[in-house]
Amino acid sequence: MEGIFQRTALLIGEEGVERLRASKVLVVGLGGVGGYICEALVRAGVGTLGLCDSDAVDPTNINRQIIALGSTVGRLKTDVVSQRARDICPSCVTRLFPFRIGSEEQADVPDVMPVSSLDIGSWDYIADAIDDVRAKVALIAAAKAAGVPAISSMGTGNKLYPDRFRIADISKTHTDPLAKAVRIKLRQQGIEKGIKVLFSDEEPIVKGAKPVPSISFVPSVAGLMIAGEIIRDLLRTDSGRS
Repeated sequence: MEGIFQRTALLIGEEGVERLRASKVLVVGLGGVGGYICEALVRAGVGTLGLCDSDAVDPTNINRQIIALGSTVGRLKTDVVSQRARDICPSCVTRLFPFRIGSEEQADVPDVMPVSSLDIGSWDYIADAIDDVRAKVALIAAAKAAGVPAISSMGTGNKLYPDRFRIADISKTHTDPLAKAVRIKLRQQGIEKGIKVLFSDEEPIVKGAKPVPSISFVPSVAGLMIAGEIIRDLLRTDSGRS
């Protein structure tokens, strides 16, 4: 067993460590929330990470994204997260998807790849940390259709109280404008429940603000909560979908 997981083994046992090592998690969206999801998954010992994002690190990301540094500005987020993951755990396997995803109907849109490009059925768990409603709905619906467990992050910007985050079924969400938009789109596809999400019951701080305001300690908490939920779920189920 690698030394970095010795203390983890004291908590979840060697069998738990091996289960996480055999697990494959796809993280879509590597921003403020997604970056912290990846960080926690790698440090917990998840063996394979799928990394999907089309963006490069921008100076405006530095206030809240763990991968955003002066030295990483301009680099693709998929490359930065992959390098960081291997620096934390050299045995971690990363699969990179440096593109935007969308519905199958958006396949002709420049720079957009259909969600099927992510080989959804090959993953043990999917984390959605993207903010585009159509892409979120396409990813959630694909995961549900494939029978792959998933968790979706709703809005984390324009908030100041991370203790207001909750993990619940999409049907139980309220207050969060992004959750409302996702609920409506999913309902149009006949999906009203059975989707695990993280949402906040905090009202937006600044009304109508563009771009969406953000601060360091809110999306980070959301990402760590989501990672914790994924890890606990993986430990409760058989590892690997081969």
